Amino acid sequence: MKLLRLKINDPAGFRSLPCGFEHHFRTEWSLQGELVQANNFAPFVCAGPNGSGKSNLLEALAAIFYQLEVLRVRRSFLPEALQDEALDVSPIAFELDYLIRVPAEYRSPDSPLWAKVGVWKNAGESVRFLWENQGDFSTDAYEAFKGGHADILLPQYVLGYSSGENEILSLPFFKMRFVQFDEYWNALAKQLPYPGYPETRLAYLDNGFSQAILLCNLLFQDEATLQPFREDIGIGELKQFRIILRRSIPVTRHQLAAFTSGDYIMHTETQDGRFADTDAVYLDPATGDYRLKLLHGLEANERTQNTSIIEKLKRCATLHFHDEASDTLTLDYWVNDHTQKAFRANFDDSPLALFQALQVLLALNLYPVSETLKADLYTSTSHYVSETVPTLASDERAMRIKNFYFTNQGVEKPMRLKELSDGEHQLLHSLGLCLLFRDTNSLFLLDEPETHFNPDWRANFISRLRQCLPGNGECAQEMLITTHTPFLISDSKPDKVLVFAKDKASGKVSISHPPYNTLGASINRITMSTFGKRETIGGHAQALLDAMRTRFEQGVEDKEALITEIDQQLGDSVEKVLLIKAILDGDQPDDGKGQG
Repeated sequence: MKLLRLKINDPAGFRSLPCGFEHHFRTEWSLQGELVQANNFAPFVCAGPNGSGKSNLLEALAAIFYQLEVLRVRRSFLPEALQDEALDVSPIAFELDYLIRVPAEYRSPDSPLWAKVGVWKNAGESVRFLWENQGDFSTDAYEAFKGGHADILLPQYVLGYSSGENEILSLPFFKMRFVQFDEYWNALAKQLPYPGYPETRLAYLDNGFSQAILLCNLLFQDEATLQPFREDIGIGELKQFRIILRRSIPVTRHQLAAFTSGDYIMHTETQDGRFADTDAVYLDPATGDYRLKLLHGLEANERTQNTSIIEKLKRCATLHFHDEASDTLTLDYWVNDHTQKAFRANFDDSPLALFQALQVLLALNLYPVSETLKADLYTSTSHYVSETVPTLASDERAMRIKNFYFTNQGVEKPMRLKELSDGEHQLLHSLGLCLLFRDTNSLFLLDEPETHFNPDWRANFISRLRQCLPGNGECAQEMLITTHTPFLISDSKPDKVLVFAKDKASGKVSISHPPYNTLGASINRITMSTFGKRETIGGHAQALLDAMRTRFEQGVEDKEALITEIDQQLGDSVEKVLLIKAILDGDQPDDGKGQG
């Protein structure tokens, strides 16, 4: 995927992006250069001061693809709260143009490799698509999806990640996560087949997925692919892990209405405590409580014996056992070559296939959320969504991963994942999600993914991303990264650096490219030009140096004594050298703020 243009036509604007905001991601010249070097991955680096609106661009893209995803999913399943086709979601009017790599199965020998897609929406109207250079047709989005054109109009996945508390970015992803859960709940209630992978293409890969991301990579990826993990963190071999699944949960009489006739007097109850019209719910004779077999749609039956998620995980396990008292299934894995071969055989030799199975299981942890809360969430514009979602105690979760041990360079005994530092977790997470989706045509929206990195990791982050997303000819990822790190800018060409500024009076955001060659530029130059920080030393040290400068300007100090004091108190810097030179020359000192 390659973004071309975004325009916000919503009269209210979108966040700090005003009505009429327009950004061209590529010029015709830069686009042609990229198409010639199709495998040369380079993200857009969004830079600027705190609060300058960097994240707003990512949020706008997430909000637009959320609208498209709602329209796409409507043809298969959509919660009632989202069924209103007249429902207007911000931004209510926009234009978005991009190139999408046409899957090989949709191409003829002489057709273009890339299709130009235009998506637009006017206030009060439905979303429309214009598919250029592949037949040049224009159509309503719902009709396009009903006709099966989603795979050639949309990125395969839109993936979000934030290292901080950016809930505006995460909101559309959270909504689709609940859609995913409701899709399964609906299939379970109506005893419909469930595919075993998320129907939705939007995925917000927050810290709750860290274990699953690393697990899938260590089980499937070859040594060359895992090299960034080995070099930076010293991650060795995966040794063991445990998956714990809670097979059944208590349900209220109101929840049972979805699984039975809806009557509170269960006239279809049989002598064994089950209900004649469904196998998913039963009356627990020990407690007298109604219970739901939450994993019922994912366990093996006559139709799904060889394809069910639970059956596949069992076949890969070293051992598994069922605790009848708690109705908990525990699967233990002692990892060796045979374990890895079993996972490859059962999950299509694909780490992404395993990850999506784990996504489904992890989504079941949303089961306590009430229908009322979900209905509110689906129409919410709140910045505090995660606070409304219940946090389950460990033994109440439908799915959890425990006893995750791996070897690490320089550590004698296998260590747990939780023993790693915040920066190590963040590096494994951000690079790991790139590895999982490396063979897809996806859009990555990463909000400050390197906040906990040391300077060396920050300096090498773009190189690591290139290692993880090398391109294979048929896949092309697009990535936007927000950052305050000059190193990411120094590894990017000016046309891939978006510098954000916010007008103090109006609060409106503007985007520009640096007026100098950023590729290989010094950190001092980038810090001064892009972030407006002209000093190269800390604020306290600068205050000390300014006080010494003032003493020199007053002309009452012994020069040699002052120079000795400066040299003893302050470390080496451009500012210190310039002040000492000025004292020796007897001139008024340059403050060093003009130096790049």
